[in-house]
Amino acid sequence: MASAFNKPFKPPLLKHRALDDGAGNDQHVAKRRRVEPDSTKIKEEKVTKASVSFTAYRRPLLAVTSQPNAASSLQPTPQQEAENYYQVLWRKFTTKKHKTWDGDGVLVVSRGYAYLYDESGKELGKSACSKPLFSGSALSIGGKEIEVDSMMTKENYLSGRQYLASRPAVEIAPVRKARKEKVENLPISTNAQDFLPNAASRKPLPKTKFKNPAAKSSTSSEPSRALPAPVPRHDPTLPGALVMKRPTSVPKGKQVVDVVVDPFICKHLRDHQREGVKFLYECVMGLRPFDGQGAILADEMGLGKTLQTIALLWTLLKQNPIDGSPPVIKKALIVCPVTLINNWRKEFRKWLGNERIGVFVADEKHTRLTDFTMGKSYSIMIVGYEKLRTIAEDLQKGVGVDIVIADEGHRLKTAQNKSAIAIRSLNTDRRVILSGTPIQNDLSEFFVMVDFINPGLLGKYSTFKREFENPIIKARQPECSSKESEKGDARSEELSSLTNLFILRRTAEILAKYLPPKTEHILFCQPTKAQTAVYRSVLSSPLFSSVLSSSENAFQLITILKKVCNSPSLLSLKADDERPTGLVGELLTQIPNALLKTPGASGKLQVLDNLLHQLWTNTDDKVVVVSNYTTTLDILGNLMASLSYPFLRLDGSTPPPKRQGLVDKFNRTDQKSGFVFLLSAKAGGVGLNLIGANRLVLFDIDWNPSTDLQAMARIHRDGQKKACHIYRLLTMGALDEKIYQRQVTKLGLADSVMDKKETATTFTRDELRALFTLDESGTCRTHQLLECGCEGRGSTVAADLDGLSAEMPINLESDDDDDDELPDLPSLIKASQLNVEAQELRIKESSKRHHAEKSRMKTLNQYLHFDPCTLDSSDPPDLTTVFEDDVLVRLLEEPGSRIKYIFSKTSS
Repeated sequence: MASAFNKPFKPPLLKHRALDDGAGNDQHVAKRRRVEPDSTKIKEEKVTKASVSFTAYRRPLLAVTSQPNAASSLQPTPQQEAENYYQVLWRKFTTKKHKTWDGDGVLVVSRGYAYLYDESGKELGKSACSKPLFSGSALSIGGKEIEVDSMMTKENYLSGRQYLASRPAVEIAPVRKARKEKVENLPISTNAQDFLPNAASRKPLPKTKFKNPAAKSSTSSEPSRALPAPVPRHDPTLPGALVMKRPTSVPKGKQVVDVVVDPFICKHLRDHQREGVKFLYECVMGLRPFDGQGAILADEMGLGKTLQTIALLWTLLKQNPIDGSPPVIKKALIVCPVTLINNWRKEFRKWLGNERIGVFVADEKHTRLTDFTMGKSYSIMIVGYEKLRTIAEDLQKGVGVDIVIADEGHRLKTAQNKSAIAIRSLNTDRRVILSGTPIQNDLSEFFVMVDFINPGLLGKYSTFKREFENPIIKARQPECSSKESEKGDARSEELSSLTNLFILRRTAEILAKYLPPKTEHILFCQPTKAQTAVYRSVLSSPLFSSVLSSSENAFQLITILKKVCNSPSLLSLKADDERPTGLVGELLTQIPNALLKTPGASGKLQVLDNLLHQLWTNTDDKVVVVSNYTTTLDILGNLMASLSYPFLRLDGSTPPPKRQGLVDKFNRTDQKSGFVFLLSAKAGGVGLNLIGANRLVLFDIDWNPSTDLQAMARIHRDGQKKACHIYRLLTMGALDEKIYQRQVTKLGLADSVMDKKETATTFTRDELRALFTLDESGTCRTHQLLECGCEGRGSTVAADLDGLSAEMPINLESDDDDDDELPDLPSLIKASQLNVEAQELRIKESSKRHHAEKSRMKTLNQYLHFDPCTLDSSDPPDLTTVFEDDVLVRLLEEPGSRIKYIFSKTSS
C-alpha cells in the first residue's frame, strides 16, 4: 500500500487511454485513429461499448440463395438482357423520424444507368448504377431516396399495366408492415432509433364484445336454426333457362338467390344474345375482374343490341342476387338520337307489352318530368341527347337514375361532349354504351369512351398518352425501331386484354344461319365525257397548285371532286350551302357552264337509271338509295319524279316525329306504293330497319368505312325474308376509286378524315397530288394493285388471308405500272455529287411501302373479279354461272353499259 502512495502524481489529462483488449473491460472511447508519417499502414480501430450496444439493432446480412432466375440475372452480362426492371418506392429526402414513401415507381437499369419513373410514367431522374439490386436495396437518384420492392419481368414492364390504374402511396412507419416485420427486410438506416419499436405504430387490438361463458354454455347445446333455402323468381332448372352468375360475397345474414331471365323474353333470345345479356349483367353488377360497372356492347348492326338491353333492364328491375333485397335498379335512362326514340318505345312494347312496364318519353308534349322522377308508374325513360342537356338537373331529384344506356354511344367520344357531362352529373356508376360502329384506333377517343363507362380505369389521360398512345402510334410507323415496335405491340396487347373484359364485339357473320344470303357488288362505272372534261379543267387550272398549299382549300377541293364523281351538275346548284369561296371558288368559275349543265353527265347516274328500270319492269323488289349529300338526293329525287317511280325520302330536314312513320310506311307497302327510299347516310343511316327492301344502292362513298357499313346494313336485318343485293357505285379512275382503296388498306385505322378540319392535314402534298389524279386508261387500277392472275373472268381467287406476311419479297425491278409509286430519280448530275446509297435506300423504302399496301389489299381476294371486256373475247364466260343476280346480268348484257369492272362477294 505504501508503494502506491509514493508514486509520482500524474494529472488525469495526461493519462493515456488504454485500448480495449477485447475482454469486455470498461474502457473509455478510443482516440481517433492516427496515420504514421512514415507509413501508410493504419492502426486498427477498436469498437467501444457504445458501438457494441448499437449492433443490437443493426440489420443483419441478407441470406441470399442461389436462384438462377432471380439473383443470377439481376446484374446483366453481355450474354444476358441489356435491361432490368424493378418495382420501387421513392420519396424526397427528409429528416423526419417516421418517414413515409411519396409513391410507387419503376426503376429501369440499362447499360450502367438507372432511370426512375413515377407511377404516371414521368421520368424523375437518372443515375449511374453498377451494383446488383435486390429486394430491399436502397439508392439515391435525382435527389430522391429509392428502395427496391421487387423485380419486374420484361413482359410486365412492356405491357405497361403498372400505369393503367393509379395506386395510393405506401406508408412505411417505422417498420414495413407489407414485409411482415421480418428482420432481414427492415429498411436500411443509420439512425438506431428508426429500428426501435414505436407504440404509436402498433395496431390496437380489435374491440370485441364481452361474452358471458355461462350464457354461451347454456345455449351451446341448442342446434342453430338453418335459414330456409331462397326461392328464385323463375325456375333455373327449366330447359333453356338463362341463369346469371352468382356474386362471390354477400352481406352477413343474407343468402344468394339465382337470378334467372324471365322466360317470357328469354325464349326470343338467340345464342349470341344470351351471351350478350350475361356479359352485360356481369359488367354492371361488378362481377368481372376489372374496377368498374360499365360496359360497351359493340355488336355489328342487326345482332339485336336493343333486345339484349331490354332483357338486361327487365332482369335488373325485377330481381336481385341477394335474397330479400329490393331489385337492383328502380329507374333506368335510355339516351339515343331523336330518330330512334320511337323505335325504342316500339321495341319495349314488342317484347314486354304495355302492361308489364311503364316507358316515359321525354320528348312528348304535355308530359311532366316528375311523373318519372317522383312517381312509380314509369321505370324506363327515353330521351334524346339534345333534350338530356336541359333536364339533367331535374333527373337528379327523386330516387335518381340507377343505370344509363347510351345508344349510338360513339357520339360521346370527346371529353367536352355536353351530353356526356350531363350523364356524369347523374351520379350513377352503371353505364352501358351501345354502338354498331367499330371502335376506331384513335386512342384519344378510345380513352374518353372507356373513361366514361369506367372512370379512372385507365388512369389520367396524360399518363395514358405517354405510356400507351404514343408507343402504339410509334410502333405503326415504317421507320420505327425493333425496340419501339416491341414496346408498342406489348402495350396494344395489354390494352386489348383489359378492354375485352368490358367490351363485347361480334360480327354479322353469326347471323348467317338466321338471315338470307347477302351479296355485295362493287361496280366501277366509267365516267362520261362531261365528267372527264370537268375533272381535267380542275386539275389543269393554274390555281390547282395554290389550292394544295392550304389544308382548308384542299378539303374543299376533295368535296368538289366527290361531287363531280356523282354528277357535274351538283357544282351549278345555287342553293348549295357548302359552295366554296376564295381560290376554290375562282377555280370553279373556270369550268364551262355548258359542261355543268350537260343532261345525264354522270356515269353512276346512268347505271342507277338502268338498274331501277330492270327492277321496276322485271321484279317486285324495292330499293334503298343512300347518299351523303342532300344535293345528290335532290337530283335523285328529280330522276324518280321524271320516271314516275313512287318514292319516299328521309334526310336531315325531315321532322323527327315523322321519320319512323316513313320507315313503317315503306316496310308495309308494296313496290307500286313505295318503290324507292332515298336515305341520307348522315341523318338516318343508323338504327333504322328498312327490311321492306332487299336491294340497296350506295351512290357515293365516305372516308369512314364504318359509315358505309352501317348504311349497307339497313336492309340485312332481322325480319328480312329475301336474298339481299347491295350495289356500291364508284367512278373508275377518279377520287371515288382512290377513297375505296384507302378504305381497304386502312380499314380499322383512324384516318382522321371524319372531322372536316382534319381531313386534309392527314395527307402530304404528294399524297394529295396522287389523290387528285385522273386515270383515263380505262382499266381498273384497284385490280392491278392486287397483281391478281384471274384475268377478270369471275373466278374466285383462293387467298390464304391468315397466312399473309407483312414481309413480302421485294422486287426492285418493278413493272412499268408501278413506276409512279417510286420516288422521282434525280436529273443528270456529276457522278461525284450522286449519293448512291441514299438513293438506293429511298427506292427500297418506297418499294416496301408499296408492297405493304398491296399485302393489305389482299382482302379483296375474297371477292370474285369480273372484267366485262371478257364478254367480247373468243371464249366469253357464262354470266349466269358467274352471278346469281339476274338484274346485274341484264345490265352487263346491255350495249354501251358503263360498268367496266365488278368485285362481288356473297356471304351466306
